[in-house]
Amino acid sequence: MNTYRNSKLSLLLILALALVLSACGSGNGNKGANSGAGTTAPTATPEQSSQPAESPAAQDEGTLTVYLNDFDDMIAPLFEAATGYKVELIVGNGAEIMSRVEAEKGNPHWDVLWMDAMPSIHGLGEAGQLMEWTPDNLGNLDEFAQGFVPEKHWYFPTGAHAAGVIVYNKDKVKAEDAPASWEQFDDAQYKGMIGMADPAIAAPAYPYVSWFFNDLGMDKGQQYFGALMKNGLKVYPKNPNVVSALTSGEISIAALQESNAYAMVNKGEPIEIVWPEEGAPASVRVAAIQKDTKNPNAAKAFIEFLLDPATQQALVDEGDESYFQPSAKGVTPRPDRAAHAKLVAADASWASQNEAAIKQWFADQSVQ
Repeated sequence: MNTYRNSKLSLLLILALALVLSACGSGNGNKGANSGAGTTAPTATPEQSSQPAESPAAQDEGTLTVYLNDFDDMIAPLFEAATGYKVELIVGNGAEIMSRVEAEKGNPHWDVLWMDAMPSIHGLGEAGQLMEWTPDNLGNLDEFAQGFVPEKHWYFPTGAHAAGVIVYNKDKVKAEDAPASWEQFDDAQYKGMIGMADPAIAAPAYPYVSWFFNDLGMDKGQQYFGALMKNGLKVYPKNPNVVSALTSGEISIAALQESNAYAMVNKGEPIEIVWPEEGAPASVRVAAIQKDTKNPNAAKAFIEFLLDPATQQALVDEGDESYFQPSAKGVTPRPDRAAHAKLVAADASWASQNEAAIKQWFADQSVQ
């Protein structure tokens, strides 16, 4: 469990509780992605949570189980304090969580998924494993986030971050010699100097590579990464491994997830961050509810809570992964995050349909 300063946690909890109390005296007419724009919906409470359409009187059967990437476990005490619902978090890397979901397909143990894995979760929706519903505060998402809401409301974006920005070690590479765009990565002068995370293991790494394959096409995508590999690209299991390689001098340049990049800068590492003009591929963090959840009221309240501006501001101010672009209007990103940060992303349906093939291609390269 993440440790926070007592005073700040108390302030966050008081804020969350205040939102609940204020909700009891106000109505909410937002019912879709295009209604209620510019308003902040109150956080759902046990009494106010939407009931499943097929059974208006349905009752929750126990503790809400949330599967999530290994970040932001501060959400549990905030949610419990704001709503009274109990929640159990099951955390792991992207591959671990999705493997667990697959293994439990016939008997899911989870109620909610909250992960940096939009393509994988989109695939669960297409496979009929997710509840389709509309949060009351969906209309408060900004224009960028609205673009990631699927036509069938299977999941909802709570934020997006760069799955990869360009970073370089200033002690090893001069500013004038550093790559400024992704197309420069295969330049001969960078032979053996570049690293990235494995798209089959690290949750943000697949959204990173899928953008190139979606943008270039499958054949040219393979050619692009094939050229990088011939130029000595090093692929590490996860982004912290990339950080270690940068710190040790094993590599001098990387495509690195942005929270890891800013953490290096904040620790005083000689790292410079470059946001390519063409954009940094985004990992979109989304939340979804299991179709046959035994705790529909708590699950819906959890999604509403994640979409609330106050919750997202708390994640920016105190979260493990605080460097991200919030999805709700009225949230202020970290002041040291690049103001000119541009995010791009692969189409979720396309990335889902091609996920197995792209990951297999990378696995095949590693054994050659």
